[in-house]
Amino acid sequence: MDLQFGLFPDEAPTTATAPVGAVEHTARQTQIAHKLPVELRLGTSSWSFPGWEGIVYDRQASQQTLSNHGLAAYALHPLLRTVGIDRTFYRPIASDAFRAYADAVPEDFRFLVKADRLLTSPTEPEGYGVRGRNPRFLDPQYAANEVIGPMIDGLGSKAGPLLFQFPPIPPNLVGGRGPFIERLHGFLDALPKGPLYAIELRTAAFLTDSYSIALTATGAAHCYSVHPAMASFERQLDSVQAYQQPAFIMRWMLHSGLRYEVANERYQPFDQIVDEDAESRERIAIAALDASIAEKGVFVIANNKAEGSAPLSIFRLAQRIAEWDTRASDAAATHAS
Repeated sequence: MDLQFGLFPDEAPTTATAPVGAVEHTARQTQIAHKLPVELRLGTSSWSFPGWEGIVYDRQASQQTLSNHGLAAYALHPLLRTVGIDRTFYRPIASDAFRAYADAVPEDFRFLVKADRLLTSPTEPEGYGVRGRNPRFLDPQYAANEVIGPMIDGLGSKAGPLLFQFPPIPPNLVGGRGPFIERLHGFLDALPKGPLYAIELRTAAFLTDSYSIALTATGAAHCYSVHPAMASFERQLDSVQAYQQPAFIMRWMLHSGLRYEVANERYQPFDQIVDEDAESRERIAIAALDASIAEKGVFVIANNKAEGSAPLSIFRLAQRIAEWDTRASDAAATHAS
């Protein structure tokens, strides 16, 4: 679990007298940033990793220090224009905590916020006492009051996608594929209009035409993912067409063949690429660029467990997108002439 909690559960970082700063980014990174489409935002799933010294941060700092003070420094990097707020997956936070996050970043920065896991787990998640049926599962009233309201009030225009991350769910636990998708459809339809809602599945059996129709009908987006527990990125693209989505949202999460705990131990302290995944990078780059050319908002989030270091994964991805964008521009110019 990433540390974003700070000393007090409902207080977020402030930038006053911050004990950590941004690393000096390279001229090449600035050049790449200028080439990227404005609709495209790249970032990481959190920001509080001491191993990112010299990559994102200008000095060694503890995880707690980065949790409290690292966001402002992170947001100064020209290639990092979004970030995930992970702590909200474990408990809702107050609007003041969201507001403090918003105050720490530039106007064009956006947050991807994880919704409370109570909304996406059919059984009580670990940490909630005796595990049984979860009464908050797909509860739109709870979502509106405890999750969406505080997020919009606190983040305002800096709110990006609100992500509903579902765990692996045996279809028979929720009455089968059809009943689950019907309930998901009703849930999304009942949510307040305005925010961008995204659904991340870890059950390939739910990737059906009915699922795609439910998203289209409610204006929600599928969150594509690279994760061993989910169908391949290619199959997700086949099942849920990117051009039909209100935005292209992608989370590059976990290297193929690894469990989370194994990857976490293998990749610590997250300061280098350990297991390069050039195939995923290439496919994500092409899909992200295609979506931005279609003038859709694009959010790509990388995790340390994807290759070993999330910011380094993002920097390489940004370079690849810029290269593809240049090729597309050159081809268009040649065709026009």
